[in-house]
Amino acid sequence: MNTVGEALAVAHRQIDKFDAQYLLSTLLGVSRASLIAHAERRLTDDDAALFAAHLAARTEGVPVAQIIGKREFYGRDFAINAHALIPRPETELLITLALAGISRLILPETTVDIRVCDLGAGSGAIAITLACESPACRVTAVDISPLALALASSNAVKLGAHVNFIQSDWYEALGGQTYHLIVANPPYIANDSAYLSAGDLRFEPRIALTDESEDGLLSIRTIVQQAPRYLVNGGMLMIEHGYDQAERARDIFLSAGFTDVKSERDLAGIERVTLGTLHQAV
Repeated sequence: MNTVGEALAVAHRQIDKFDAQYLLSTLLGVSRASLIAHAERRLTDDDAALFAAHLAARTEGVPVAQIIGKREFYGRDFAINAHALIPRPETELLITLALAGISRLILPETTVDIRVCDLGAGSGAIAITLACESPACRVTAVDISPLALALASSNAVKLGAHVNFIQSDWYEALGGQTYHLIVANPPYIANDSAYLSAGDLRFEPRIALTDESEDGLLSIRTIVQQAPRYLVNGGMLMIEHGYDQAERARDIFLSAGFTDVKSERDLAGIERVTLGTLHQAV
């Protein structure tokens, strides 16, 4: 693999063409267009060796984001490792809905701090994005994994986000604090799903993918049923879920006393996020 063209020719026989181009362009610090236009560029021995290692890893199924150590989400690059879920494009819907909810809470006459809690923070993509996009909010991010929290904390520092990180099993360590908005992208894959042993998911933390329940809804039930104790009156809860779980998620929200319950579709037309508002009697 002496040149870019030769390296790509070898890679295209082993992995997806786009993955090969992305891995090499990232390694060299150039665009894919530049990579293709300058196929005659010679690789240094170090670059050739590192690309060979990346190619071998991808051939084994290691996700591209873990190989290069980052993933773009909502216009920002987040460091990624094997200790947290890789941010997905469909999760940007949760950000869009959360920002819309926050904008309704932050009115000219608002004098209280808007408190937001992200349950299951992982890499910190959701919490950090909300903190960066709405710096007036006080954002708390919760995860049970200290390794995931270390990654998220590092991302927050790199991106200049002010986020309070707490190690907790969902609400367990939150005490009596209440929030105006709670968001979550919890594990929701059923424990016997073939997806867990296929493709990139094999290399992501199982705890971030499944709660080991038969229907994948145990975590969602726990979050929704306990949420009323941690939401202010009029507060909102938003949860991302699986492609076929929207109807059941709405039932869980309604059973917990939420109103204005609805599910929103992602760009693929899939009902991806269910949300509701808590109106408590006073």
